[in-house]
Amino acid sequence: MDDATRPILEIDKLSISFFTRLREIPAVMDFSAKVFPGEALGLVGESGCGKSTVALGVMQDLGTNGRIVGGSIRFKGRDLGQMSQAELRQIRGSQIAMIYQEPMASLNPAMRIGRQLVEVPMIHEGVSETEAWARALEVVSDVRLPDPERILRSYPHQLSGGQQQRIVIAMALMSKPALLILDEPTTALDVTVEAAVVDLVKDLGKKYGTSMLFISHNLGLVLETCDRICVMYSGEAVERGSIEDVFDRMRHPYTQALFRSIPLPGADKTAKPLVAIPGNFPLPHERPPGCNFGPRCDYFVKGRCDARDIPMLPVEGDERHESRCIRFDEIDWAAEPQGITAKGKTRPGEPVLRIESLRKYYETAANALFGSGETKVVKANEDIGFEARESETLAIVGESGCGKSTFAKVLLGLETASGGKIVLDNREIQDTAINKRDTQTVADVQMVFQNPFDTLNPSMTVGRQIMRALEVFGVGNGDAERRERMLTLLDLVKLPRAFAERMPRQLSGGQKQRVGIARAFAGGARIVVADEPVSALDVSVQAAVTDLLMEIQREQKTTLLFISHDLSIVRYLADRVLVMYLGHVVEIGTTDQVFAPPYHPYTEALLSAVPIADTRVEKKHIVLEGEIPSAMNPPPGCPFQTRCRWKSHVPGNKCETELPPFRTLGDGHHALCWLTDEQLATMEPVIKVAAE
Repeated sequence: MDDATRPILEIDKLSISFFTRLREIPAVMDFSAKVFPGEALGLVGESGCGKSTVALGVMQDLGTNGRIVGGSIRFKGRDLGQMSQAELRQIRGSQIAMIYQEPMASLNPAMRIGRQLVEVPMIHEGVSETEAWARALEVVSDVRLPDPERILRSYPHQLSGGQQQRIVIAMALMSKPALLILDEPTTALDVTVEAAVVDLVKDLGKKYGTSMLFISHNLGLVLETCDRICVMYSGEAVERGSIEDVFDRMRHPYTQALFRSIPLPGADKTAKPLVAIPGNFPLPHERPPGCNFGPRCDYFVKGRCDARDIPMLPVEGDERHESRCIRFDEIDWAAEPQGITAKGKTRPGEPVLRIESLRKYYETAANALFGSGETKVVKANEDIGFEARESETLAIVGESGCGKSTFAKVLLGLETASGGKIVLDNREIQDTAINKRDTQTVADVQMVFQNPFDTLNPSMTVGRQIMRALEVFGVGNGDAERRERMLTLLDLVKLPRAFAERMPRQLSGGQKQRVGIARAFAGGARIVVADEPVSALDVSVQAAVTDLLMEIQREQKTTLLFISHDLSIVRYLADRVLVMYLGHVVEIGTTDQVFAPPYHPYTEALLSAVPIADTRVEKKHIVLEGEIPSAMNPPPGCPFQTRCRWKSHVPGNKCETELPPFRTLGDGHHALCWLTDEQLATMEPVIKVAAE
């Protein structure tokens, strides 16, 4: 077998366990995968399924408690488990490189970027500092960072998150490794930066001939990045195959369940709602007999699926396509999911919230650390205006730094406005801080936060935390009444009443988020601001939490302000969409209006950046260059002009000198843009779905 046909990485029947004082915890079992030269393999599954453990096993970096207890990992034909520490040190970083989820975990904050990059080839290849510096300049240019000389002289804290992640990619490529392992490399990045980084990784993979193991829970990203896919569940591979085989002809119930729980084009919150995976992920030491997925599977047959361990079985007609399901050739994979009922469409009522010319500025000293220097103004929100109606879901989208969360803080009273109005049921609340608001106003405007781990008191039971909220909102006379209301709220968010006695540490991320939702609705909230409420959750849990929010909204006629950068979920559940950029509202309209041309040029770029897990989708390729400008020093004219690909279509230099008008594109559809009707009419759809 020559080098071109031999796998770069061959994992065979790998089992990894972690040892505690109480027991052995099997994290990965009987896992096999191959990565061939120049190939990208995507590893997907829920949190805790063993994806990262496999990557750490390849790096032979399992810590003191982790151990490979079975099988082998071969790199270029050599067993990594049989190598000495010196041999492994030689391979790590030079032939196998890993990019982690959090870029700052890989960067030394006290060293300049250039010094960190040149170390790699100097240590691994013994090259001179001059040659290493030349290579560093080349690689920093390859990862599309502006002004490589300045970047190399910078410290990590002087770069944005997207720039830091590009530096980590550059560092990994300094020695031109044969295998690159990427562990959720874009989770912490904006969707536009994510698109640029994914584009970059694909191009560099081709340029350097690097093979990739791409770990992600985002099926859309895997579709855009990888040649093959391996789906993991509870420590095992359950399906392997090419992207086309697994996406279009899936042959494992878990893979099907994953796809049913994500919002693909055509999903509709009323007619075709998402289907959450029932039950919970099994703990490693409590796995069921037979099929691990059995207790959550729609096709489970007692006596067959739980009778014995199930091996990977080949799928006829597809090359290297395998499934860990003994019933895969009996199942009708084209059938619609059972027991799903179409929900009634909610009709938005009267406006409950009106925002008029809202501004929020912060004053900051240029040298705040030492309290000297001139004062500068950060324009976080600039001239925001819209209405939100009863029972309506209004999504607020945009990149980090666009002012979404600042607006939420002003609405909640955590900050007060610098100008303009916030009118809630004919009461102006923009100048009233939360500690001065009356109980009714506090109860009326509530928030569900992004990270459920940070919002619960670790020393209080779940029931006590909800009852505390009821006390604050003045609900119920005495503890007995409040306790009954708390149990009703647990029913509302579909948590067992027994959870009232549990501590937050005993709950999963999705369960904690449900407690957060119960607390937000404790006082009968009129408006709920949901700030990225599902981005920290697995896709299977996202579907359940999203469905729950919709159900409560239908029952309670709540107005939901849904802050997100995930346009797939926005398309699924929003009635209207508001797009923000650098403190400005640049587009607002119904979801159908905003997702079809004509678009604001920024919306067009946002839609192009969204990874969609559907092989039928064709997307126009628009990668935004550059970062969002600073709100302390915004550009003159149109806020988006520094990154706009349509700017050259506008005569003169109006985009650079004058703020565009907030013009009407259709009934209730507005955009902040200088493009004429004729120019807007030439815009083509960014996302097209090919006919079946």
